[in-house]
Amino acid sequence: MKTERGASNVREVPAAADSRGNVGRSSQRYAAVALISLALFGCGGEGDGTSGSSAGTQAAASAPVGTQTSQDGIKHTQSTDSAPATAILNKMGRVPRLQVGLGAGQSTDDMKAQSIRPDIIDTYLVGVGQNAWPSWNTDGAYVTYTAQRVQSFGATPMFTLYQMASNGDGNLSGINDANFMNNYWSQVRLMYQRINDLNTSVLVNLEPDFWGYVYAQAPNHDPAQLAASVNNQQECSWLPNTAAGIGMCLVSMGRWHAPKALLGFPPAFWNAGPDVIGKEMQAVGANTADFIVAQTSDRDAGCLEAAAVGECTGRTGPFYLDENNVQTPNFHQQQNAVSAYRDALGNGLPILWWQTPLGVPSDTPGGTPGHYRDNHVDYMLRNPWEYGAMHTFAIVFSGGGTYSTSINTDGGQFARLFGQYLSYGGVGVQ
Repeated sequence: MKTERGASNVREVPAAADSRGNVGRSSQRYAAVALISLALFGCGGEGDGTSGSSAGTQAAASAPVGTQTSQDGIKHTQSTDSAPATAILNKMGRVPRLQVGLGAGQSTDDMKAQSIRPDIIDTYLVGVGQNAWPSWNTDGAYVTYTAQRVQSFGATPMFTLYQMASNGDGNLSGINDANFMNNYWSQVRLMYQRINDLNTSVLVNLEPDFWGYVYAQAPNHDPAQLAASVNNQQECSWLPNTAAGIGMCLVSMGRWHAPKALLGFPPAFWNAGPDVIGKEMQAVGANTADFIVAQTSDRDAGCLEAAAVGECTGRTGPFYLDENNVQTPNFHQQQNAVSAYRDALGNGLPILWWQTPLGVPSDTPGGTPGHYRDNHVDYMLRNPWEYGAMHTFAIVFSGGGTYSTSINTDGGQFARLFGQYLSYGGVGVQ
């Protein structure tokens, strides 16, 4: 169990399911894309600590991706909106600088103890039916209480909707089951209604993992060919009864019930490169959302290196990114992958990096539970202008597993680097 603390009205809730964080790499030679995709972001694991989809070996079926890089090796793209990151921050009512947030497993009490005041706080909503998130407080009030607590802390609320994993990791049998989907849509509607009652902007991350499984299991990898129960819902009556329709309906319900909600889709690059997945996510309506959720990584690199606990086994490295951006994998490759996806998706949406590991840099591979090495916090908070320049509006840090490093076990790294970032006023975004 994971205890959400900081509001007496909020009860203890089930631990958030782990999320995959798999992004491929934009490269002029696609043959390297599949290997670097897995090296940069792994294949994820959920609940039982299983490894990712076996379809990850199918990436070579995709077409080559071309990139244009600046002299520093970072790809910069043109947007239909000259400053999409600034535009979404205006909608959020936030200052026009790169926002820094914290997610699942980091309580506000823990933040207060280190004088950490993040710009965004992310919370999972999991389950369908009995014991699902609407039952954690009466009639979905968990959303209300959580958001109010986050707002009182000076942060923007973010919710990660993770309902599709209710039948098990990768089990898509429920999407064409009318009873399951009626419950599913009822909860989505309730979430949006609760968000609307707040009368403020709230970020919503729509179904991590699910879209990767859709790609892997849909006929011809086409979500429009995978049957699903959709258009028996009033808000989605004109949409197709397919997995593509599910994505469109998530957006339609949001626009219908919570016009101030800001919606983002998290692509999963387990089995194809960013260009191919961009086209898949266009089909599900991700280009009509408000932002892109770039899944940074679901585990500390050291946990994957040690492979001593189930949730970190079954993957092939290397996992630790080269901060000098010379060796593979490295941070510029990770950035290029997300930029390539953004190009393929179209519409010039801003980017939020999500589930970014909290581990501490080390020359020694591995580590121990809660103390695994990783260098995302160190690199991203020391080089924030690289992210602001690629239309990133926020980076949200959190561990994706039970044994991940947290702000309570990182030796004060996050508090120190975030404090330094704020001390010079942060960096602008485009």
